[in-house]
Amino acid sequence: MGLSARNDLSGTVVSVRKDEVMAEVVVELGDGQRVTSTITRASADRLELAEGDDVSAVIKASEVMINKD
Repeated sequence: MGLSARNDLSGTVVSVRKDEVMAEVVVELGDGQRVTSTITRASADRLELAEGDDVSAVIKASEVMINKD
């Protein structure tokens, strides 16, 4: 499958927390940083996500906001 997103980060699922509608998935990257994604529970179930799974976090953003107080 080809994607237009350029940020494809490989990592390992360290936690999956589900409620009735949504799921929070935390992925630890090779350097120890963590990326958290909120996806639908249906997607998490379809992907059968579980701790220890090797996954890719694909990030596509149309804008990046920077703030300085």
